[in-house]
Amino acid sequence: MLDWFDALGLDRVVLACQDWGSLVGLRMVAARPDRFAGVILSNGGLPEGQDPPPAFAAWRNFSKYSPVFPIGRILQRATTTKLPDAVVAAYDAPFDTRASKAGARIFPSLVPLGPNVAVPDQKAAWKVLEQFDKPFTCCFSDRDPITRGGDAAFRERVPGARDHGLHRTLSGGHFIQEDDPEGFVAAILDTAKLAGV
Repeated sequence: MLDWFDALGLDRVVLACQDWGSLVGLRMVAARPDRFAGVILSNGGLPEGQDPPPAFAAWRNFSKYSPVFPIGRILQRATTTKLPDAVVAAYDAPFDTRASKAGARIFPSLVPLGPNVAVPDQKAAWKVLEQFDKPFTCCFSDRDPITRGGDAAFRERVPGARDHGLHRTLSGGHFIQEDDPEGFVAAILDTAKLAGV
C-alpha cells in the first residue's frame, strides 16, 4: 500500500492533516510509523464505529439527499470567515456538474461512524497510534460543531500527544485553513521544530 515511501526515500515526514486528510493520513502513520517524525491534527479524527455527532448525521443526510450541492457555499457555511466571492467560486470551479460532485457527496457516508466495514482497520490503526511517541499536536478549532472536543481521545491515547504539550485551540469553524491559517501554520512549524525536522 505505501511502497512509495521506499520508492521516494521519504523519511522523517511531518504530517499536517485536517478533515479527510486525517482519515487518510493517520492510517498512513499507522501503516508506517517509522517514516513519520510528527503529526499535526486539526478538526479531524480516526473514528472507529462510534455514533455520529448530530451535526455530522445531518451533514451525511444532506450530502445524500439534497437536490442541490453547492460546494463553495458549503465551504462558506463551515467557516467563520466571510470568504471573498472569488474564493467561493474557486471552490465551486472543479464541481460544475452533478457528476463531478459524486465523490464529495459520497465521502460523508464512507466515514466509519456507526456500522462500517472499515471499523476493524480503524481499530488496528489506533493500536499503532497508541504506541506513537513522536510529537503529535492537536490544534482543533473552537467553533466546529462536528469535531470540537475530538482532540481528547488523541491527547489521552497517543503518547506523543500526551507528552509533548504543543496543543492549542484555534479560532474558527471546520475549515481552519480558511479561518486561522496563521495558527495552523504555527502549530506545524512548532511541531516540526520539536521533531527536529
